[in-house]
Amino acid sequence: MFEIAELGHTISKPDYNAQISELRTELLLIQQQLKSCDFPVIILISGVDGGGKGEVINLLNEWLDPRYMRTVAFDTPSDEEKERPKFWRFWRTLPPKGSIGIYVGSWYSDPLSQRVYGKTDNNIIQVELMEIRQLEQELIDDGALIIKCWLHLKKDEQKKRLKALEKNPETRWQVTDRDKKHLKLYDAFLSVAEKVLTETSTGDAPWLVVEGADIRYSSLTVAQHILSRIQQHINKRKTTKAIKANDTTRKIVHLNQQNLLDSLDLSLKLDKKNYSRQLSLYQGKLNKLSRQAHNKKRSSILVFEGWDAGGKGGAIRRLTHAVDARGYQIIPIAAPTDEEQQQHYLWRFWRHIPRAGLLTIYDRSWYGRVLVERVEGFATEKQWMQAYSEIVNFEEAMTAHGIMVLKFWLHIDKDEQLARFKAREQISYKKHKITEEDYRNREKWDDYQLAVNEMVTRTSTQNAPWILVEGNDKKYARVKVLKIFCERLEKMLDEKK
Repeated sequence: MFEIAELGHTISKPDYNAQISELRTELLLIQQQLKSCDFPVIILISGVDGGGKGEVINLLNEWLDPRYMRTVAFDTPSDEEKERPKFWRFWRTLPPKGSIGIYVGSWYSDPLSQRVYGKTDNNIIQVELMEIRQLEQELIDDGALIIKCWLHLKKDEQKKRLKALEKNPETRWQVTDRDKKHLKLYDAFLSVAEKVLTETSTGDAPWLVVEGADIRYSSLTVAQHILSRIQQHINKRKTTKAIKANDTTRKIVHLNQQNLLDSLDLSLKLDKKNYSRQLSLYQGKLNKLSRQAHNKKRSSILVFEGWDAGGKGGAIRRLTHAVDARGYQIIPIAAPTDEEQQQHYLWRFWRHIPRAGLLTIYDRSWYGRVLVERVEGFATEKQWMQAYSEIVNFEEAMTAHGIMVLKFWLHIDKDEQLARFKAREQISYKKHKITEEDYRNREKWDDYQLAVNEMVTRTSTQNAPWILVEGNDKKYARVKVLKIFCERLEKMLDEKK
């Protein structure tokens, strides 16, 4: 697939100068137009060593308005990055809507180099490429434009380029021992690169292969390609918006069938004596296990979802009471901020993935996309239907990294919820918890219950299961949460041995 980039493409300086002025103007105009668009532009610049990646990126930074773009370079992962799933460092740097992000080194770099060096095999790289396609599709489904450019050089051209750089005292520093080693691995590198590009070049995110021997030609070609792709995407988004304007949330049909929540026994309870005894037992156990997990660098993520007044806060407080305050963080999730609205909906959750040995608790979570956003019509049917697989992939990335993921749904019935609402209204420090929206949500109880049932069915996996908690009795619910967390934590630590 690299033959087209080995034909000796060049462009004369006069021709280059004749085109570049108008091109730069058009780039700035399209960038101004992009500012008001509802999607980001993600540009990946990859290729062979000496292919001119740095020169092209420098020119793009010169030609575009730097206030609305960012260049991110990735090399060997830092300790902080190694303690998170591999895509964490990319998610946290994604450009917001209306701006451009240029990536030097991307999610392709490590799989490619690991395979070239023989540290992985074909089976492993196949899995990695599948994960990359999933990542890119999630971003594309959210509206992002992904532009991928590969700067290519023939082997003799690469050798010539590196020698020229090394000969010049001002550029000698650019040639490293790694570059020389890569030159010897050129054929192996090209073979793997061809496989990577072939399997990840899609209709929505195709690879542009550009000959890099002449910087004028490569920079002009890449810039023209970027301009064209952005223009096409803006027009495509306008058409998509017109279609979405007529799109409505699917009418929720209530089938006459039993659901998972109906199967819970809400009469389960603990008396005060047994509650105190078991609470003390499991809090003591959790304190010990959490310290072991910290020492062994094993992280956990707990997700708490449930009805309004379902007891999430009380369960979380009993849990954190047993854990060193330095070892956990609680992330309360409300409506997204202006900054968060400019990103993929999973972005704000990726940001808070814990470092090794720590615990993160989400008080409500990414499941808002398939619950409140679904029921209230904040997400289209296509968006919340896509979210099931996106969420499973997200949680799979965490569990594959060794993070334990547990998800608790705290369930109560309508009568118990109403009783708790009324009780809160009588307590001065709890009045703020009750709003008109809480009462309004009760009117959609059946819609939410159907959404919960489908959520659990589609996203409860062996490695990231849903735990349904009978919550009419707060004492029973709190102990069940503590007990299950201790059991799963103990199992995780034993498996590590």
